Amino acid sequence: MNSDSSFLERGRLYVIGDIHGRSDLLDRMIVTISADLAANPVEECLTVTLGDYIDRGPDSRGVLDRLIANPFPTRFVALKGNHELMFESFLRDPSVADEWRRFGGLETLISYGIPVGAVMRGQGYEEAAQALNAAVPRSHLEFIGALRTSFSVGRYFLCHAGIRPGVALESQSVDDLLWIRGPFLSSRADFGKIVVHGHTPAEEPEVLANRINVDTGAYITNRLTCVVLGKSRTRFLSAKS
Repeated sequence: MNSDSSFLERGRLYVIGDIHGRSDLLDRMIVTISADLAANPVEECLTVTLGDYIDRGPDSRGVLDRLIANPFPTRFVALKGNHELMFESFLRDPSVADEWRRFGGLETLISYGIPVGAVMRGQGYEEAAQALNAAVPRSHLEFIGALRTSFSVGRYFLCHAGIRPGVALESQSVDDLLWIRGPFLSSRADFGKIVVHGHTPAEEPEVLANRINVDTGAYITNRLTCVVLGKSRTRFLSAKS
């Protein structure tokens, strides 16, 4: 889905990086965005989250509960991250837990009340997947299943991980949009639009000529970042604990 090209001339875009189970930081960011909008009103406004709502942090379930209800004072678009893809993959093929448990899946299982002792030992994957499928509200599965992999607004192209240099934006593969790092991060090419992404944690938000990275590693740094895009200069909001 694309937003019309004139949107940023009259409105504002709030783009939030990887949340990773930090419902506490999400709550603070909601308040921060609300205050920013009240102090700087605009004609139209949209909030976009860049994926990776679950895993690593302690409250994946709580993050999804909040996002499903659109807690923002604006319209809202949610994009998909590689961790949501892994969540779906685990429910279809429990053997995926070999990988998922090593990068945050255990915390997601715990947030839904699923025992993880056997999974930690590389066992009981099938039982854990069945228990998770029974515990996850249908609304969570529908939300994850409906997530978009990219969104274009004016001069910006938003996705979770990045894009494959040399491939047209409209022809990007889902695998690259959710997983790419090296070829994208090292490229200084003009992508046609500025790519706003997360996926690769950085100590501070990164602003380059061809991309903006808003993943500041919330689950470990206790800092969730949002970039504010519009007619005026690019700026950042931060929620900390």
